[in-house]
Amino acid sequence: MELRAGDVVLRPIRLRDQREWQDASRRNREWLRRWEATVPPVPVGRTVGPRPTYRQMVRYLRREASGGRMLPFVVQYQDRLVGQLTVGGITWGSMCSANVGYWIDEAVAGLGIMPTAVALSVDHCFQALGLHRIEICIRPENRPSRRVVEKLGFRSEGLRPRYLHIDGDWRDHLVYALTAEEIPEGLLRRWHAR
Repeated sequence: MELRAGDVVLRPIRLRDQREWQDASRRNREWLRRWEATVPPVPVGRTVGPRPTYRQMVRYLRREASGGRMLPFVVQYQDRLVGQLTVGGITWGSMCSANVGYWIDEAVAGLGIMPTAVALSVDHCFQALGLHRIEICIRPENRPSRRVVEKLGFRSEGLRPRYLHIDGDWRDHLVYALTAEEIPEGLLRRWHAR
């Protein structure tokens, strides 16, 4: 499956993306470090295995996608890998919801790529999958990421104290959400109309 709007493409992450993904990740290490999830200290006597390799990560993401729990995408702009967007925590039944997380190459940040990618993913979740609610949680200090959801008209729902372990500590996050009823015309259409 591939989702496209102009020069922006969302497609499933692949094993053969390794070199391009690792190059983008390495190039943006400092840009992303403050926002990337980390593993909290483990209790005495418990061990944590080594950080997964790229191949292990892709296999895990694919298993989760096959189980209907996740949609792991790479973001391409003008046929170049410039980021990643994951629809995760997909819950069915009476909840029908998911959360979205993303990162983008600093060299193309601010060009409207990530708002387009988020809008594509939300429309797919609401229109093709039948989900009802999408949530995005962002550290209050992450102004560029907050601008993405603000541009798209996500509703602010407040603060989750010490929500996620990022950059070595438990960090507060602001919660933003949309439901399918809020954007009957589709999020991409609304984004392009702005």
